[in-house]
Amino acid sequence: MARTKRYAVAASGRWTDEEDGRRLPAGEVHAWEPGTNQTVCGLSISRSELTRFSGITWQDAFPESGGAADRVQRVCPRCASVAGRRGPDARPRWQRTRPRP
Repeated sequence: MARTKRYAVAASGRWTDEEDGRRLPAGEVHAWEPGTNQTVCGLSISRSELTRFSGITWQDAFPESGGAADRVQRVCPRCASVAGRRGPDARPRWQRTRPRP
């Protein structure tokens, strides 16, 4: 049985919510797998000067989700294609089942 990957958020900026004092992502967001030093699309977190948000899940980073995405301006399309834009399974929609006829 395959293990479901959990993706967190790495962002180009950050802001602090006045109500609860949490750091939240802003600017461009990328999917990041905790324990690695790069985003899902291959950017180095330290060289790209991205901030890690291990407490924010990838699904919460989408502007239509509300929550932690109040100041997100752009979602990386390459990260979205790998990590998915739906539910907790975070798998891409398209998958080749039979590569040859």
